[in-house]
Amino acid sequence: MATVLSDQGPSNQKASDQGASPQNGPPNDPPSDLVEAVVVRFAGDSGDGMQLTGGQFTLSTALAGNDLATFPDFPAEIRAPQGTLFGVSAFQINFGSSEITTAGDAPDVLVAMNPAALKTNIHALKPGGLVIIDTGEFNKRNLEKAKYETDPVEDGSLAKWDVLAFDISALTLEAVKPFGLGNKESLRCKNMWTLGLALWMFDRDRQPLVDWLNAKFAKNPVLADANVAALNAGHAYGETAELAGPLRKLHIDPVPTEPGLYRTITGAEAISLGLVAGAQLAGLSMFFGGYPITPASAVLHNLVKMKEFGVTTFQAEDEIAAICAAIGASYAGQLGVTSSSGPGLALKGEAMGLAIMTELPLVIVNSQRGGPSTGLPTKTEQSDLYQAVYGRNGDAPLPVVAARSPADAFECAIEACRIATQYMTPVILLTDGYIGNASEPWKVPDPATFAPFPAQFLQESNDPEGKVLPYKRDERGVRPWIRPGTPGLMHRIGGIEKALDTGNIDYAPDVHQQQTDARKAKIDGVAKTIPPQDVCLGNVSGKLVVVGWGSTFGPIHQAVRRARKKGLDVSHVHVRHVWPLPANLGELLAGFDNVLVPEMNTGQFKTVLRDQFLIDAVPLAKTSGQPFAIAELEAAIGTFFDGIADNEGGEVSVNETQLPAPEVEKP
Repeated sequence: MATVLSDQGPSNQKASDQGASPQNGPPNDPPSDLVEAVVVRFAGDSGDGMQLTGGQFTLSTALAGNDLATFPDFPAEIRAPQGTLFGVSAFQINFGSSEITTAGDAPDVLVAMNPAALKTNIHALKPGGLVIIDTGEFNKRNLEKAKYETDPVEDGSLAKWDVLAFDISALTLEAVKPFGLGNKESLRCKNMWTLGLALWMFDRDRQPLVDWLNAKFAKNPVLADANVAALNAGHAYGETAELAGPLRKLHIDPVPTEPGLYRTITGAEAISLGLVAGAQLAGLSMFFGGYPITPASAVLHNLVKMKEFGVTTFQAEDEIAAICAAIGASYAGQLGVTSSSGPGLALKGEAMGLAIMTELPLVIVNSQRGGPSTGLPTKTEQSDLYQAVYGRNGDAPLPVVAARSPADAFECAIEACRIATQYMTPVILLTDGYIGNASEPWKVPDPATFAPFPAQFLQESNDPEGKVLPYKRDERGVRPWIRPGTPGLMHRIGGIEKALDTGNIDYAPDVHQQQTDARKAKIDGVAKTIPPQDVCLGNVSGKLVVVGWGSTFGPIHQAVRRARKKGLDVSHVHVRHVWPLPANLGELLAGFDNVLVPEMNTGQFKTVLRDQFLIDAVPLAKTSGQPFAIAELEAAIGTFFDGIADNEGGEVSVNETQLPAPEVEKP
C-alpha cells in the first residue's frame, strides 16, 4: 500500500508520525479515544529476542487493521557480550488509525529489558512517555556493564517519564515453571511474556500468536507450551494487576482502507516479489547470483523459496563470481540478477563494466548500509549514490532506480527489470538497510494492472547480406539479444571494444569514440520512457522545494505536510529515476527559489542536481546510521522562512542533540 499520512499535524495531537502518549496525562490532555497513533520501541540484549517480539507485535497490529511502519535496529556483532551497550537490539513500530509513513520520531512507550537497553534508548523517549523496565536484570553486574554508577530506577533520574518497573524475569520463571525447563531456557521465554503484556496494552488478539508458536515449535511441544504460557501470563498481568499510574489498556481503531488483499511486507520481500514479477512480465526465467552480505542477504533468502516461478538461485563463493554468473545467465537468455551492499558492489565494479560493454540485461540490487569498508553493516545510509551513478572505470553509464519505501520496492524492481530487458543494459536498484528490514502494509496488486514487456530475441539474420550483426542498433540505440545456439546466429561477444554492428574486436580511436557515444545515448534515451517528475505535495513552484530520493520519503513528506499546515510555501518532490533523471526535473526545480536536499550521506544527490541543472541546491546531510526524524526536517525547512540559520556556507547540518522537538499545542 502506498502510504500517505493524513494531514494531521502536532497541533491537535491526533494523527502524527510522532505518536500520541497512551497514558493518562494532565487534565487538559486529549482523552484516549482521540489517540490515532502510537510509537512503541522494544529494546534489550541481542539474545532477548527483540526483533522476534517486534515482528510478532507487527503481525498482531496488521491483523488489527492498523496502518504501521517499523524500524528494526540491531548491532553488527554476531553476538556481542551480554549486557553491554553495543549489544543492544531494538525494534520500533509506529501504528495507528491514520495512514503512517515513518517509524516515528520519539517513542511513546519504551520496553527496556536490561540496563544497557535503558541507557541507549531512554533519551529517545518523549517526555511523559512510559518506560517498562525488567528489574530482574538490574543487578550490580549489569549496571556496571551499562556504565551506571547508581540504579536509575531508584536514583530519580527517570523522573520526567512514567516508569513501570517490575521483575519480568521472575514472573516469566514462575509462568513456565510447570514445564521443567532449565533456568536459561525459561528466561528465553520472557520476550513472549513482554509481548503478552504489550498485546493487552493495545487490545490485541493473542490467538494468531499462539497458533504461530505452536507451528514454530511443532517438533518440541514443551517449548511451544512454555512460550504460550509466558504469553498468556504477560497478558493476564495486564488484566489483573490493577496497577495505579501509567499502565492501562488502549484501543486504536483500524485505519480506513480500500477493499482488497493486504499483507505486511518488508523491503527485501517486496524486492524479491518484484524481481519475480518483472521476469514474468518479460517472459523470462530468472537467475539470481548472490553472496551473503548484510543487509542484502535477505533477498537471496526470499528468492530461494520461489523456485516454482522459474527462479534459479546460486550462492557464489564471492561477489565477483555472483555477478559474473548472472551475466552468463543473461548471455544465455535468462534475466540475470545479483544483489549486494556497498562493499560488495565495489567488488562487482569490473563485471558491471563487462555487462555495459557487452550490453546485456542485468539487475543489480544495492541494499545500502553505513560507511566505507565494513563501516556500519547493520545501520542505514544513502552513501552509494556516487558509486551507482559514476562509480565504474571508463565511461560506463547505466540507469539507476531508487525505492522510497518497502512497498514501493515492488514496483521499482519491476521497473528495473523493464529497463534492463528493453534497453539491454545493467540497471542498479537502490534500497537501503531501513527499507530492506522495515515493514509496512501492502495492498497486493492485481497482476493484470502491469503491462507486459516481453523480451525479444533475434531469430534470423538482421543484415541484407545474411550476416549476423550483434551490435546493430535500433532506433533507440539498442542492440539485439541473441541466445547462444540459435541456428545461423553465431557471434562474438566480450569486454574488449568492438566494431560497429559486427561486434568484431576493434579499438581504433574513431570506433571507440562512436561506441562510447552510442552507449551514452542509449542510457540517456531511457528518460523518454519514464514518467515526468511530479510534485508529491504542494505547488509546482514557490519559495522552497524539498527534494528527496530513496527512504527519506516518509519523514520528508510528513515534515512538508506540517510546514504547509503552518502556512509555509514548501513543496515535496521525490525522485525515483535517479539516472537518467526525468526530462522535466530541471525545469520543475527552476520554478522554486530554494532547493533543499535531505540525504543520509554528505550531499551526493545535491551534487548530481547541481551537475545536471546548475541548481544551487542546499544539502541537509546526515550520516549517523539512523533515518531522518520529522523534527530534524521541520527545523531545516524553518530556516528558509525565519532566518534562524546562517546559510552563507550553502549547507544545513543536522545536530541531533540541538534540534528541538516539534511543540505540541494543547487543545
